[in-house]
Amino acid sequence: MPAPHGPRRARIAFSDSASKQLDTITSEAELHALDRALVVISVHPEAGELLPGDSSGPRLRQYVDDVERVRLVYWVTALKTVVVVAFIEV
Repeated sequence: MPAPHGPRRARIAFSDSASKQLDTITSEAELHALDRALVVISVHPEAGELLPGDSSGPRLRQYVDDVERVRLVYWVTALKTVVVVAFIEV
């Protein structure tokens, strides 16, 4: 009998702006910290707090990991794709 699968992870996509920020990260430690944060929001997209805003666009969320010193701003699509937008701070 096959082992049961864990929870489905959300797909992570990057906006053009976030991709450019990602290209500037060269430290192995920063990449590791970012990877850990991305795993958290892929497993639990609602982990971040909602940012104030109106309902005219996607509801932005902010995930902050004070231990790893990472901050991501993202939104979650109806199909549970996590889109990291405009801000990656490591």
